[in-house]
Amino acid sequence: MISLHGPQGAMALPASDGPGPGHRDAVWIDLEDPSAEEAQRVEDATGLRVPSRKALNEVENSSRLRRLKNGFSLSTPMITFDKVDSVLQPLGFVLTKDHLVTVRFHELRAFGAVKKRIAEGDGPATTSTEIFLLLMEELVDSLADALEEMGADLDALSTRVFDFDVRGGAATGSEGSKSQTPRRRDLALRRILRGIGRRGKALGKLRASLLGLERIVPFVANECDHLLAAEQKPRFEAVRRDIASLDEFEIRQSENVQFLLDATLGLINMEQNNTFRVLTVVSVVGIPPTLVTSLYGMNFKHMPELDWAYGYPYGLALVILSALVPLVFFRIRGWI
Repeated sequence: MISLHGPQGAMALPASDGPGPGHRDAVWIDLEDPSAEEAQRVEDATGLRVPSRKALNEVENSSRLRRLKNGFSLSTPMITFDKVDSVLQPLGFVLTKDHLVTVRFHELRAFGAVKKRIAEGDGPATTSTEIFLLLMEELVDSLADALEEMGADLDALSTRVFDFDVRGGAATGSEGSKSQTPRRRDLALRRILRGIGRRGKALGKLRASLLGLERIVPFVANECDHLLAAEQKPRFEAVRRDIASLDEFEIRQSENVQFLLDATLGLINMEQNNTFRVLTVVSVVGIPPTLVTSLYGMNFKHMPELDWAYGYPYGLALVILSALVPLVFFRIRGWI
């Protein structure tokens, strides 16, 4: 899909199938998941080569930051969030004095925000570099919002982890904290682990997006010095500082994810230890009665207890007592 934007906002696409004056007059040409025909129309109208998805997926720095004959070709992975999971897709820019061509393969909130700002006249948008700067500011702002939401989610997970009642499997004081079975406790811990894993994966993608912008902004600020107005240079520096601060924030969130993962694994180990402790107590309690019954199950001819009138009650009481003594001992020591 092609959308054209000038200084006053969106422009109508040419009616014909071929390139029209709208393509040449547009300051910003936005290609969202373009077909080969759409890319060719833009190339014919502007003389710029639209990078393919394969080219935008190149990971080496020389492929992501390239100087062209009359401009620059830039690319970075960019995260977006759907209803289920986070997605990392390539995002490309072709920047010249007269045009900015963007190539993307998923919807990005920052692009919609910039289009709205241009339509409402909020901020300058008369040149390609101004629109590019607006996009950088909005992309950084959207990543900052995502990191803030991630921080709130991790705080909620932290509460679930550290208020998790090992005996009940629910938050301490909740109605179900005393009625949870071991199976439900196991499921609760699994959900926590999955939540931590999803957020850790999303943080990795956010990190990749920040790293890409961290390379693009200083590259453009240094290499496009002849295209930038005097008032744009401080804005590029402000964007660079914002990215640096978000890098630090992302590192702290990654450390928080690792800390929560370690804590959750510790809870799982405690649950396993409780299971093994119960099995150990049962086996130890069962050993003395087994010894007594095996002793009186031996077929010796002369066993005094066989002639006692209360021999059977005596043996039964001895079995019960031998089972109770270990239980009392474990209880006194606080092991059960």
